Amino acid sequence: MSVLLRMAVRDLWHLRGQVLAASLVVACGLAAFVATRGTYESLVEAQAGYYRSHRFADVFVRLTRAPEAMAPGLERIPGVAVVQTRIVMDVSLDVPGLSEPAIGRMVSIPDQPGPTLNEVQVVRGRRVLPAAADEVIASEAFAKANGLDVGDRIGAVLNGRWKRLTIVGIGLSPEYVYEVGPGMLFPDNRRFGVLWMARGALGPAFDLDGAFNDASLSLGPGALEPEVLAAVDHHLADYGALGAHGRDQHLSHRFLTDELGEIRIMTTFIPSLFLGVAAFLLYVVLSRLVSMQRTEIGLLKAFGRSDLRVGAHYLSLALAAVAVGAVLGIPAGVLLGRGLVGVYRDYFHFPRLEYFAGGRLVFLAIAVSAAAGAVGAAVAVRRAVGLPPAEAMRPEAPASFGGGRIDSVPRLHLPPSWRMIVRNLSRRPVKAGLSVLGVAMAVALMVVGRFGLDAVNHMLAVQFDGVERADVTVMFREPLGRNLAHEVARLPGVTLAETFRRVPVRLHSAHRQKRLELTGLAPETQLRRLLDDRQRPLALPPEGLLLSRKLGQILDVGAGGTVRVEILEGRRMVREVPVAGLVDDLIGLGAWIDAAALARLLEEDATVSGALLRVRQDRAAALYAELKRMPAVAGVAVRSAMLASVRDTLDRSFAISSVILVGFACVIISGVVYNSARIALSERGRELASLGVLGFTRREVTVLLLGEQAVLVLLAMPTGLALGYGLCALLVPVFDRELFRVPLALAPWTFVLPVLVALAAALASGALVARRIAHLDLVAVLKTRE
Repeated sequence: MSVLLRMAVRDLWHLRGQVLAASLVVACGLAAFVATRGTYESLVEAQAGYYRSHRFADVFVRLTRAPEAMAPGLERIPGVAVVQTRIVMDVSLDVPGLSEPAIGRMVSIPDQPGPTLNEVQVVRGRRVLPAAADEVIASEAFAKANGLDVGDRIGAVLNGRWKRLTIVGIGLSPEYVYEVGPGMLFPDNRRFGVLWMARGALGPAFDLDGAFNDASLSLGPGALEPEVLAAVDHHLADYGALGAHGRDQHLSHRFLTDELGEIRIMTTFIPSLFLGVAAFLLYVVLSRLVSMQRTEIGLLKAFGRSDLRVGAHYLSLALAAVAVGAVLGIPAGVLLGRGLVGVYRDYFHFPRLEYFAGGRLVFLAIAVSAAAGAVGAAVAVRRAVGLPPAEAMRPEAPASFGGGRIDSVPRLHLPPSWRMIVRNLSRRPVKAGLSVLGVAMAVALMVVGRFGLDAVNHMLAVQFDGVERADVTVMFREPLGRNLAHEVARLPGVTLAETFRRVPVRLHSAHRQKRLELTGLAPETQLRRLLDDRQRPLALPPEGLLLSRKLGQILDVGAGGTVRVEILEGRRMVREVPVAGLVDDLIGLGAWIDAAALARLLEEDATVSGALLRVRQDRAAALYAELKRMPAVAGVAVRSAMLASVRDTLDRSFAISSVILVGFACVIISGVVYNSARIALSERGRELASLGVLGFTRREVTVLLLGEQAVLVLLAMPTGLALGYGLCALLVPVFDRELFRVPLALAPWTFVLPVLVALAAALASGALVARRIAHLDLVAVLKTRE
């Protein structure tokens, strides 16, 4: 065994506590990287493979009704490869075991089996028989959430007629990887599901035999999507087309793509934090080791060891810590990644979604961690290489200490022990600052980890307490007369009924445009409020629109501007309408107008698309029973059920991530505090032993050493909380999307929890160092090293 190898083994054993602390931080960084990056790559691979194998369409269009004879014209559009027409309808369902009505999306599939776009994969059971009027394939998520299986039956209102449907198969489709209902942000698989029925049965049920109201298209190589979209809209303009759109506007695809973007950000953010702390810890340990081994370095060089070999020796110590971290972190990352993929299986429904960490990912993880270790060791290696042999073999000049700034403050009355603590910290401001930063980063990590939960809880509170105040929202199959509101108000348990009108529109401002639904509300509406940036209700103006602030940014228009409103139903009129103001909503994009002004805009008698109901809870079951069988009802949304479902989903997903982040933060804090205290003990051993000889008790000596660490931790807490808040503020623009906007909202407990965790981790590390002080051999420490 060579001299340098024996030195490396000896040093690693002597510094095993500090090296292990750095290794654990490296392990956390590697685990976070392998888990998040592997999860990202697994989802991307599952998405690409599923879209390809089941022919997920490129272009989608909804319309009112068009004869099947229009399909060949779509196929002749340049760039279009395949066209599939179908029927899609939302209906009200009566699900066994569910008191409130559910919403079912009925989707037709060809009567004859064969390759189709958005192909339905039957995972259990069989396909529906051609023209079988009572057979459906139920989506797997909906069936699982409601305990349904092949052979079970559910009730449905099809075009005003009550019908009992039999589930003959359980299926999946690339079109509903993320299965959410109309107006939903999170999945509620108990109350929304997709049901596939044979085209020959669904067409006659909705008087669409020989016609279609939905089409999907795949594009050929080199096709220009904008030109295809324009051509599709032109071809179907006379048939109530709501505007063709690509995958980027498809709800399921957008949610999945946005989530992948968020995961990709986390694959860089969290591992970088851990590896940065690990680099700092290795820097501290190796810098101290080089200082202690000046003589050995000089002797090695004097006997012919090159600068390269000496530098490689100290670099190998850092890489050894990285190697230990890799041995611990990579398997932990694989286990953590499998857990994360398991969570995503509840959100995204693929035929197969398995976590996979390939050799390339493992190599990249090791390379990144080794680079971080090399950066941490760089300063120490440079010092070792730069020492001339003659200078290195001379003892290091003692530090020159004088009165510090604290001594220049005449009225600062501190006990002698605390004056010593503050004086020692002030003499090493860089080292103290790095220790504070290390603990602060761990505290910030916990703040960021809980930010998502706090933000979503705030969004839900605003949406369900401030905006959506109706207990039950009822959607009608088609616009009906206002007198229906009086009939709805007489339903069991209804204490207040308010109606609304929704119409599909395309808003234009210069060259910008956006397709959405324009909602008409009564000015005195209580159950659907519009809020400003201070959560204060906004009054609907008698003329003009109120737009979501995000929609205003997309269209580049504000209060006082004008938009061109293109109506996408009826006579498809185009009107110039002023923008009266902006609404600070957090979910989706919206445009609102006074119901009377909307009726004038449409040049129609007042009609309604749905009703908002306030309901007595003791009569809710009777109301749900009535709504399930009302022919005019296309769907029902129950506020309390939606909120409970969302909270259950969030609690399961965020509980896992919160526990993981707290555990990782504990490792960082323990590593920083333990390393700092052990280095301080080795540097100041003679000083502390001298105090013991002079009559200081073990307790007083311990307070002197650990008091410094306590001050550093206390300074790190507000720094970490401020850093965490700043990082959260930086993340807000990342989540500023059309589907939702994440507010900068943090609960008080989010600031309390990191402080408690930091204190607990620091106390545990301090206890380990206190044990070493208790066993300090005063005679051995005070011996002069020759």
